[in-house]
Amino acid sequence: MARPRKQINCSCPHRAGYSAVYKPAGTPLKDMEVIHLGHEELEALHQCDGKGKSQIEAGLSMGVSRGTVQRLLASARCKVAQALVGQKALAVSGGGKEKEVGIVSGEQNIEV
Repeated sequence: MARPRKQINCSCPHRAGYSAVYKPAGTPLKDMEVIHLGHEELEALHQCDGKGKSQIEAGLSMGVSRGTVQRLLASARCKVAQALVGQKALAVSGGGKEKEVGIVSGEQNIEV
């Protein structure tokens, strides 16, 4: 049996589902590949790159270890770089125990 996920403290505004999607202008979302950025990844990116905190400080404010912040930050940076360089859409997903709602082949509200 897998270990239960630890609750992470997030100060970024909560976004249920994919209410925040960032994409290049001029291309319809239905024709684009969507990269999903988790709420925890966004929080780690915000704490370290946005607020200039160290990974240790970010870990303390999020209530997780430095190693967890490092993993989340590396994943977030990779996804943002892929979206920018590959001209793909970047969707911020809600965290926690909620269902994720994705956009697949132009159809909205499909559970993933």
